[in-house]
This record gives sequence, C-alpha cells and structure tokens, in this order.
Amino acid sequence: MAKKLLGQLKLQIPAGAANPSPPVGPALGQRGINIMEFCKAFNAKTANADKSMKLPVVIDYYQDKSFTFVVKTPPASAMLLKAAGLKC
Repeated sequence: MAKKLLGQLKLQIPAGAANPSPPVGPALGQRGINIMEFCKAFNAKTANADKSMKLPVVIDYYQDKSFTFVVKTPPASAMLLKAAGLKC
C-alpha cells in the first residue's frame, strides 16, 4: 500500500550546510520530520556541490513521519551572478 502524502515543503539550503538551526529545524520540526535524519541525508547528497550556492530542495513528507526529498539545480539568477563575479 502506498504511503499517504501529508504535504510538500520547499526550502533553499546552502549545499552541504543543512543544520537543525533556523530556518531548517523549525520548518521540519513543526511538520514532524526527523531533523537530524534530513540534515545528514541532505549534507551527504550535496557534499560535492558548490558550497556557496543555495540549492532548492522539495521535501515530501508522509503520514508515517518518513520523507523523501529532491535537490534541484540552483536558480539561474544565482548562477549568473556567480559567473559575473557578483555577490549573491
């Protein structure tokens, strides 16, 4: 039987830098998502990414308190600013 999806959460987190402090911790905690489990999985998945870029992540969370997440590419505007040598 398929898990029942409770909702979806979208965040932008610096690559390899997810930690339980705000804004990540409270956003996950109020939805019942295991904060440390997410932080470890996200940091492992983005370990080789550019640390200066914020990566959009979409988290699907389920009734049984499990979750899945998809890391997307950084916004084009952030990549253009970086290529131009400007601070983003």
